[in-house]
Parts: sequence; structure tokens; C-alpha cells
Amino acid sequence: MDVSVIAYLGLLLAVGAGRLIELQISTRRQRRLAAQGIVKVPEKHFHWMVVMHIAILLSAGLEVVLLHRPFLPALGLTMGLLFLLANGLRWWVMATLGKHWNIQVMNSVPLGVVTTGPYRWIRHPNYLAVFLELLALPLIHSAWLTAVCGEIACGFVVRQRLKVEESVLMANPEYRAAMSDKPRFVPRLFDRAARPEISARAEREARPQQTNG
Repeated sequence: MDVSVIAYLGLLLAVGAGRLIELQISTRRQRRLAAQGIVKVPEKHFHWMVVMHIAILLSAGLEVVLLHRPFLPALGLTMGLLFLLANGLRWWVMATLGKHWNIQVMNSVPLGVVTTGPYRWIRHPNYLAVFLELLALPLIHSAWLTAVCGEIACGFVVRQRLKVEESVLMANPEYRAAMSDKPRFVPRLFDRAARPEISARAEREARPQQTNG
């Protein structure tokens, strides 16, 4: 087995271990939020999100090994950089949300609205990071079939998640006032008519809310 394949499989294992760590962190934080009276919002499609992440990791490894996908340095380095940038965005989201970050939707809107960090420009930076990561990770070792199918699956799963999440968020007047005119995923960089930032007072009073998007 090529050194690049062994290294790639090691990367996939590391990503999988990271997901398990995030699950443990999320479980602890959900218990703390529950102790504050914050309830978890039912998500009948949540198990598909778990299945999707597991399937992409397994599929990428199997595609590389069984279909002998080559490591193309230009593609691998480009996608490796995109993978790092996507994870940097995810960590930024986690740091911004702090102790309120979790992998499921919690109806913690009464705790306040996050408008700092990447939430200054878009409503769901975490999902943008997930899209980029799940595109880049298979393509690091040319597993293009996994990349294509994974992005299709990711689009379906995130679409279902957003129906649940935004039904909770948009029901809150403070969230609507601060966030409703911001794009979901792509910053509105050149729109001069974009709504100005909320007031300094609102910034000081803003606290993390339940979305991990």
C-alpha cells in the first residue's frame, strides 16, 4: 500500500476521532443547557446526519483503496488547504458559540443571539464549513465519487436541519431583527445596501444561542 494511501487513511481516522470528541462535548453541553431549562428540539432526520458523516469517511477510504485513486499533488494540496480552512471556520464557530455550541438544535433562543465572529456576515457559518470540508476531504486523494455523492447527501441533510432550526430561530423577534436579512452561507461582500450591524448595545447584550449552523 502506498505511503500516500496510509497517510490518507490516518487522516480519515483522525477526522472520525474528532467527530467522537465533538459528540462527547455536545452531550455534556446539552446536559448543562437542560439544567437551565433549555429543551432539545425534536429532529426526525438527525440520524441521517450521523449516517452521512460516517458514510463519507468510510466511502472515501474504500474508494481510494478499492478503486486505486491516485494522489495528485496539485489537487491534494489545494483540497488539503481547503480542508484546513473549513476546519478553521468550524473552530471559529465553536469558539464564538462557546459553551452553548452543540451538534443538535437546542431551543436556547432566550439566552440571546450571537452576532459576533462569523455570525456578523452569515447566519449559518457551520454548515458552510461542513459543505467545504466534506467536499475537500475525499478529493485530497482523488475520491471524486465520494465527494459528489457526499455533497448531494449533505445538501439534503442540511436542508432538513434548516427547516427545524430556522423555525425556532425565526420565531424569536430579537433573532429576526439581528439576522434575518443576512445570507445563510455566503457573505454579502459587495452589497452596499446590506443592513448595518446591530447597535453596540445589542452587541454587548448578545449571548450565544442554540444554533450550531
